[in-house]
Amino acid sequence: MGQDQTKQQIEKGLQLYQSNQTEKALQVWMKVLEKSSDLMGRFRVLGCLVTAHSEMGRYKEMLKFAVVQIDTARELEDADFLLESYLNLARSNEKLCEFHKTISYCKTCLGLPGTRAGAQLGGQVSLSMGNAFLGLSVFQKALESFEKALRYAHNNDDAMLECRVCCSLGSFYAQVKDYEKALFFPCKAAELVNDYGKGWSLKYRAMSQYHMAVAYRLLGHLGSAMECCEESMKIALQHGDRPLQALCLLCFADIHRSRGDLETAFPRYDSAMSIMTEIGNRLGQVQALLGVAKCWVARKALDKALNVIERAQDLAEEVGNKLSQLKLHCLSESIYRSKGLQRELRAHVVRFHECVEETELYCGLCGESIGEKNSRLQALPCSHIFHLRCLQNNGTRSCPNCRRSSMKPGFV
Repeated sequence: MGQDQTKQQIEKGLQLYQSNQTEKALQVWMKVLEKSSDLMGRFRVLGCLVTAHSEMGRYKEMLKFAVVQIDTARELEDADFLLESYLNLARSNEKLCEFHKTISYCKTCLGLPGTRAGAQLGGQVSLSMGNAFLGLSVFQKALESFEKALRYAHNNDDAMLECRVCCSLGSFYAQVKDYEKALFFPCKAAELVNDYGKGWSLKYRAMSQYHMAVAYRLLGHLGSAMECCEESMKIALQHGDRPLQALCLLCFADIHRSRGDLETAFPRYDSAMSIMTEIGNRLGQVQALLGVAKCWVARKALDKALNVIERAQDLAEEVGNKLSQLKLHCLSESIYRSKGLQRELRAHVVRFHECVEETELYCGLCGESIGEKNSRLQALPCSHIFHLRCLQNNGTRSCPNCRRSSMKPGFV
């Protein structure tokens, strides 16, 4: 298969893919991979296969094609192609919750010589790195990376990248419990979709709606949460987006649990867990198990809750997510306190405080934990975060944690 024929077949696959004929598109692209001798065409079709498998949640396949793409980029001896393929390798590992590997590959990307692609893809590299740091609960470095990605987006007028970063920032602030910002950022993403997203994939609208649903639930606006989640799920089902379907099912389950409707919540958690196990989203599995454990606690079935927590804790430690570990120790602590088991209670209290120290989830001014309850937060230029009220009351202009320069004006 020559260069022109390769190009035609790739375009044919793209048209099929855009019309939701995903399996037919994959067949066309696989034939190109088998028969084409054109290295640039092979590189491009590998990129299509990486993207398609990512959106379908076939992350192990995504990783396999990313590895082959790196070999192809090396044959082409092109620094731009090498950067793109390392970014795909980083993303593949991010989806599989291999966060340390993601960070390593992102650093490889950033260490490559400056290229034309570097200016275009630098923001995406920073976003992937931020998502990985967030997966490890390294909040300061996550925020640094997201802000860097946002600067790339603004400097290059890349509204699509800005939309993705806003969704990640929504997740960041949901985790540290500043629910106003957790809602603000996905709302901003939704505005970007409305203003610039006419030619974008619907997945951007679905993504912003999902993150809005999470924030609305945390704020207690359960009707709005349900509406946004239903909109997101509708698009996910239309496009066969299994990862987003799993997240929506998890959000539905959380909404029903918040309403006290445990009978409806349990099967939603089970469905979310099933898809997340299938695609390899171990962090999602932890979140689903945490929800199930809370349901059992609400039913006073404490031994069942402890069994679920043990499974979740193993997964959380495997992935390296400190925040999930912290939450699970906190839940275990409340269970053992109610059971009157002092030795087990003390062990979980100790591990809870160790997790707080490891994640630096405390305000450097008042000393209280950040993330225990909904409160407005403020980041300094160094990306350390504090209670907004503490910064206002103390009038400090330098970071109490690292004594770096004054607050950046106008940040969020």
